[in-house]
Amino acid sequence: MNKGRIKELPHPKHFLNKLLKNFFLAMGLIVFSLCIGMIGYHSTMNLGWTDSLLNASMILTGMGPVDKAETDTAKIFASCYAIYSGIAFLSSIAFLFIPILHRFLHKFHLDIEED
Repeated sequence: MNKGRIKELPHPKHFLNKLLKNFFLAMGLIVFSLCIGMIGYHSTMNLGWTDSLLNASMILTGMGPVDKAETDTAKIFASCYAIYSGIAFLSSIAFLFIPILHRFLHKFHLDIEED
């Protein structure tokens, strides 16, 4: 341990910059995932763009599909997209919480070193 040397918590501005960066990273992942879903539903199920957005967003958030997949191609796409969406959505939530958890752990570590 670093006895005698007091480490300071990074400035709140640094924390907010990290939080904002991760927010845009998470939103980018969500938008990218929605685009994949929209294109997939539009091409495999012949849905309009609005219906494709609805189906992609419902799958991405874990609510379930709105329209029933009739063809084998559509069913395979919907299955793969559902698996991908579960991982992508949870990852985007993790991106949002990483800076908060990191700051908490850093603060907790500083509190222990001072005791």
